Amino acid sequence: MSKTLPLPDSFHHIHHVETDSAMLCLRRPEVEARAEEFVLVTADFQTAGRGQRGTTWESASAKNLLFGLFFRPAFVEATGQFRLSEAMALAVAESLGRYAEGFTVKWPNDIYYGDEKICGMLLEHDLCGSHIARTRVGVGVNVNQERFHGDAPNPVSLRRILGRDVDRDTLLRDILLRFLDRYRRLADGDTAGLDRDYAARLYRREGLHRYRDGDGLFRATLLGVLPNGQLQLRNEAGHVRTYAFKEVSYVLPSATTSVLSAITDSDEP
Repeated sequence: MSKTLPLPDSFHHIHHVETDSAMLCLRRPEVEARAEEFVLVTADFQTAGRGQRGTTWESASAKNLLFGLFFRPAFVEATGQFRLSEAMALAVAESLGRYAEGFTVKWPNDIYYGDEKICGMLLEHDLCGSHIARTRVGVGVNVNQERFHGDAPNPVSLRRILGRDVDRDTLLRDILLRFLDRYRRLADGDTAGLDRDYAARLYRREGLHRYRDGDGLFRATLLGVLPNGQLQLRNEAGHVRTYAFKEVSYVLPSATTSVLSAITDSDEP
């Protein structure tokens, strides 16, 4: 990955050949002290990348996108923090969509190709009163890795989808520019457009599918996601159920349950 990635002046880019975690880098004082609107941290390899619920995020060296973004979205109220998750998830899904069709957002912010996972992300927010003072986003996208040896049940990469390598710098720049566009529109108050586009990209947005909650397995239709990030499902009996993060899980076609988690406990590269 290039150390001189062409980006707008509002970005400051820090690249590591190897680091513990891009997300950990974003918590360091020298990052928070930067005056630029966005601080981007990229890495070719991470020694302490983690995934959901304590699992590890597998990534071969210099094969994938591992990046973190630090910014201060003071215009976003704490109750509206999910829209930042929407903005980044859409940026990744739409950018990947330039290479192939079929990318969706699996609530809350995993990116899927069919029933296989290509991207996970984590968002952390520091609050100041009723607004967000600082946000850190960690993203991992499987780009050129061909084989996966970890415990993830359904990984896929662009290399496996396309049969060829993809330039990581080009993909990253496109993701960031798409996120910046979404972010600017959000700052201008375009929450309806963001919610609409997110809903249109949802994984399993049509048909009956299997889920699991505290009461066991059930089949339901996905109705949508509320502005606060809660998922709404209608079961076969016609009852509407509303779930916060960690309260429901998808049952994938492989019969492996992928447990959903909160914005602050989703996948981190």
